[in-house]
Amino acid sequence: MSTQTESTAHTWVSLADVLAAGERLKGVVTRTPLMFNPTLSERYQCEVFLKREDLQIVRSYKLRGAYNRISGLSQEEQEKGIVCASAGNHAQGVAYACQKLGIQGFIYMPVTTPKQKIQKVRKFGKEWVDVRLVGDTFDEAYAAACECKEETGMAFVHPFDDEAVMAGQGTVGMEILADSHSKIDCVLMPIGGGGLASGVGSYFRHLSPHTRLIGVEPAGAPAMGQSLKSGKVETLQAIDKFVDGAAVMRVGNRTFDICRQVLDDLLLVPEGKICTTILDLYNEDAIVVEPAGALTVAALDQIKDQIVGKKVVCVVSGGNNDIMRMEEIKERSMLYEGLKHYFMIRFPQRAGALREFLTQVLGESDDITHFEYTKKHNRENGPAVVGIEVQDPKDLQGLIDRMKEFKVDFKLLNDKPTLFELLV
Repeated sequence: MSTQTESTAHTWVSLADVLAAGERLKGVVTRTPLMFNPTLSERYQCEVFLKREDLQIVRSYKLRGAYNRISGLSQEEQEKGIVCASAGNHAQGVAYACQKLGIQGFIYMPVTTPKQKIQKVRKFGKEWVDVRLVGDTFDEAYAAACECKEETGMAFVHPFDDEAVMAGQGTVGMEILADSHSKIDCVLMPIGGGGLASGVGSYFRHLSPHTRLIGVEPAGAPAMGQSLKSGKVETLQAIDKFVDGAAVMRVGNRTFDICRQVLDDLLLVPEGKICTTILDLYNEDAIVVEPAGALTVAALDQIKDQIVGKKVVCVVSGGNNDIMRMEEIKERSMLYEGLKHYFMIRFPQRAGALREFLTQVLGESDDITHFEYTKKHNRENGPAVVGIEVQDPKDLQGLIDRMKEFKVDFKLLNDKPTLFELLV
């Protein structure tokens, strides 16, 4: 990454384009609040403000870029209709814009997209959109959308690598600066394809060049991080799709070029930490966020020593979280925090062996939450997968010590990812 002093303003999204987008979006998008968060401020000994894009009309910032791009099409292009690809939030923004402007749209989404997001796309687009589910990742849906564009000649509305889209996302930064009554020391922005960071980052570099700008990616999909490290856009071979709003295999060429100029740092956050943050925001502040929406808050631990006494803004990018995912979110959080552990245990083939395990090996506060024999037939002769919750991460060592003391034949699965994914 280059520092801001090494870059030149004309290579960023222009200030005029962001300001024009702001005018175009008046009366269309919600001016979301910049909210002081007492809980996080006390925890990190600084002033933490949340830019609440989860409160946007479509519950994410994506409407800004989508509407700015689509409303700028020529009359002829609008009559032909548009096509896009999205993991969910961009699709909702495009659908809302299509319905608002009366434009037909084909929206390609991965089959793995949470149902809640697919339903919202159809709700916002009504009869104006045709949702097409293709592939397991955004990149596969993107390839199908590009084929449709070539066959139909419809305008393609890219989710991030487009100047008008980036300018629309830049209005998030415009509102942050307008609503802040004092100097902002640091802004954290989530990064998937890089459109938000490019737009907001450009705006800040124009008008608040001394603000430290930090991008945040999920550790399982570090497309921007890998690209910045190698100095060119890289395509990841595999990603963890859990943070669906920020999990792409390849960032944009233009967003890469801008991000490496405007960003001061880029942080990677483990998916388990993101899950813990989702639960904390809900339990402590009644804020419902999706995994991508929790990225910036989840990253604060990594810079806690650098932000003491500072004014920090975290962009909460979206709140489209399917309640059906909450069990998975809790599970990932507990695994990350060291509060849940899975073992493969081969119990002795004699009466009372399981009872001895329960009474002699388990601690007073340990709890079995999962028990499954690995064999369908004659299962008692095979090992069992046992999930055990502990009250404190330090309790694990005591549990392991007692297993060894009573000669339990076991394997801890948490640190064996291949075996873990196969059995759990």
